[in-house]
Amino acid sequence: MNRLILLPGWGLGPAALQPLVEALNAQGLPTELAELPALDSADPEAWLNELDARLPADGWLGGWSLGGMLATALAARRGARCRGLLTLASNACFVARDDWPQAMDPLTFAAFRTGCSVNATTTLKRFAILCAEGSADPRALGRQLQRGLPEAEPARLLAGLDLLAALDNRAALAGFTGPQLHLLAEHDQLLPASAAADLLALLPAGEVDVLEGCGHALVLEQPQALAALIGEFVREAGDD
Repeated sequence: MNRLILLPGWGLGPAALQPLVEALNAQGLPTELAELPALDSADPEAWLNELDARLPADGWLGGWSLGGMLATALAARRGARCRGLLTLASNACFVARDDWPQAMDPLTFAAFRTGCSVNATTTLKRFAILCAEGSADPRALGRQLQRGLPEAEPARLLAGLDLLAALDNRAALAGFTGPQLHLLAEHDQLLPASAAADLLALLPAGEVDVLEGCGHALVLEQPQALAALIGEFVREAGDD
């Protein structure tokens, strides 16, 4: 069944994905927005167990940023029970490693995590502004993201950050044999668009595309364009 379950990114809540969900449903692709697990644990297996038990099977899995990384790991776990995978501004590893340098600098990540532990609310507002950078109107987009911020729960926010640092989806991307579409943003301040070639090299089959003129918050800035790309990819995959 061509049904898509979308997971949101870290910290910003589901509001940023709502325009994309509406655009996809308007195109005839049934799409549901799911919540991230509300866990204090940073154990990837705990997050995946919760999602696997809660989310419907036999459809497409997708997500933005952390949501895309979780969708990738869950797709690999489900195998044939997942019809396809879609990620938006999502990397194989969020934090750079010696053998995966196309990611966030570890010192930058550590400083961000420290800021979150000291003042989660202020950190989330700054994060929203960072996500909006690279867009056509970053100030307006940043304000829009800030308006949708959920109430900050420091322990869960920190668990989500630690999960981001722990996840390594290279084997998951290489092992999932269903159709895959990974969309990156040209001016993303969190995920270098230069990771596209390395991501593509991991895939047994699928596409990695870079959208021009947008940043990490591409889901809120370009929902119609994204919906068109996603809808076309899912329809073509269903015709194979």
